[in-house]
Amino acid sequence: MDDQHDTGLAAPFEPDKTSAGGMRNADAPTPSVYPPPESMRPTLVGRHYMVCAGHPIVAQIMANVLEAGGTAIDAGVAGGFACTVIQPDMCNLGGIAPVVVRQAGQGALWTTAGVGVWGEQTDLDAFRARWGDDIPLGPATGIVPGAPDALLGTLARFGTWSFADIVEPLIAYARDGLVLDHRTAIALGIMGRSFAQWDSSRAVYWPKGRAPRIGEVIRQTDLAGTLEAMSAAETGSDRDTRIDNVRAAFYGGPIAEAMVAFNRAHGGTLNRADLDRFRGAFAPAPEVDFDGWRVATSDFGTQGPVMLQALGILRQFDLAAAGHGSADALHLVIEALKLGFADRELHYCDPAFARSDQAALLAAPHLAALADRIEMGSARAFDVPPPTDSRPRFDTTYACAVDAAGNAMSVMPSDTLDGSPIVPGIGAMVSCRGVQSRLDPAHVNVLAPGKRPRVTPAPAIALRPSVDGADQVLAFGCPGGDVIVQAMLQGFVNLIAHGMLPQQAVEAARVATFALPNSFFPNPAFPQRVDVENRIDREVRADLAARGHKLHEWPSWEFDAGAVMMAGRIDLGGVDGPVLSAAADPRRTAYAAGR
Repeated sequence: MDDQHDTGLAAPFEPDKTSAGGMRNADAPTPSVYPPPESMRPTLVGRHYMVCAGHPIVAQIMANVLEAGGTAIDAGVAGGFACTVIQPDMCNLGGIAPVVVRQAGQGALWTTAGVGVWGEQTDLDAFRARWGDDIPLGPATGIVPGAPDALLGTLARFGTWSFADIVEPLIAYARDGLVLDHRTAIALGIMGRSFAQWDSSRAVYWPKGRAPRIGEVIRQTDLAGTLEAMSAAETGSDRDTRIDNVRAAFYGGPIAEAMVAFNRAHGGTLNRADLDRFRGAFAPAPEVDFDGWRVATSDFGTQGPVMLQALGILRQFDLAAAGHGSADALHLVIEALKLGFADRELHYCDPAFARSDQAALLAAPHLAALADRIEMGSARAFDVPPPTDSRPRFDTTYACAVDAAGNAMSVMPSDTLDGSPIVPGIGAMVSCRGVQSRLDPAHVNVLAPGKRPRVTPAPAIALRPSVDGADQVLAFGCPGGDVIVQAMLQGFVNLIAHGMLPQQAVEAARVATFALPNSFFPNPAFPQRVDVENRIDREVRADLAARGHKLHEWPSWEFDAGAVMMAGRIDLGGVDGPVLSAAADPRRTAYAAGR
């Protein structure tokens, strides 16, 4: 980090030397020596590894991999699969899982989409003839599941462990049962308002015919069977063959047959060929420079580059001078994000179907031109249609890992139970991410055969190379639909530009704009709307309102403000240089672990 804010820490706390015994208040009955905590949770530090995930059990599973000799990439793959068992409310084996990965000692940052495609029999006119102007929940929005392909591809190319070793504890959790914590029980109750319409989902996740309660056990025996079948397929003379056979067990044979048959029987259009031919690929991750860091995220088939564009805009301004939490700093963040979302609406889609040069959106001239459009005294207005009725919420989760060697993985598994039914006998759904496509043939993200919908999950990795080999690397991400990249941006800026400790950075109060069309059908937009957590100073909120932002108050620690998670090797200002560190946002069930 630059000298002017390489630690971001306040001056070391020193007791009042004028009071007796170093006490702040000599008349107090307690010593009053220690300062109040800088954050609700501590920033974790260590030497061997750091992990963070959307659930403490997932974080523990990832830590166990590293303790047993695996790398951060092995742990990241384990976390991606573990989320689908431990957090069935937030993601699914048949869902999506965008990945960004960095291999130790390498400058390259790689990404794979982890998102499947619409089937070859998809037809826009036929879809509209059947469903009209609606994109319904359920199998009609089914695309090829992308998560297993991405996670297995990551394991084969960058990992060291076997698939069987990674999923062994997950099979036990699925078959023997998952004891529900308070928050997961609440989530299953809320999402059950939608998934209770499907017998196959209700049988597993509302086994007593009602919302489950804390301490009750959920058994996912069909999912355990699917993971066991995949594990049993891991045979062959070499590692690549063995993992490819695991992949074939999911995308071919009885598992694929059951998923396709169920999808077609309930309004979908997938066929066996769609699953047989699907295979993702790794590509260099799009990136921008920010304050000496290379920040990379998933490709333009996700909303990840919105964060990159916003960072490229914000680097034109002196955020540190503006001050964290000031009206100027928040206005800049809001306006930069709005400009990124405007480009998302016009240009973001499956790169194979792009109608413009997507890479040019991250080029310095374009970002500088966008920065020039920001007016400090007023909020920019966009011409958007009035908001329509909203739909049931969708969400996601996240996991990341970094080890002492410098390996890093960032993965964002998704597809929630309220989106589509569980396939009987398989224990997984067919990804419902078609709900993020559009029906307008003029729109760049219109649904089409063989095309990925442009999705919201977007993991990130930032890298700060060093000439002495002490590279800094940070994996970070967040659940929360269109808030994902907004919360990630603010957490990263808090860390780098405002010099906070990682845990302070993820806990700080946030804002979110909803001025551009939402990613989920029916894509409502709310002109000038900005949601603000009420921990933000009243005078700052009044200043933002005076600039034209239409503020809506979130309570403190708002769930919908996302849950930023970080794990990295970063310079916290110590004399020994960068250390491993992790932070987990308390707004949700996120947890970090390390050693």
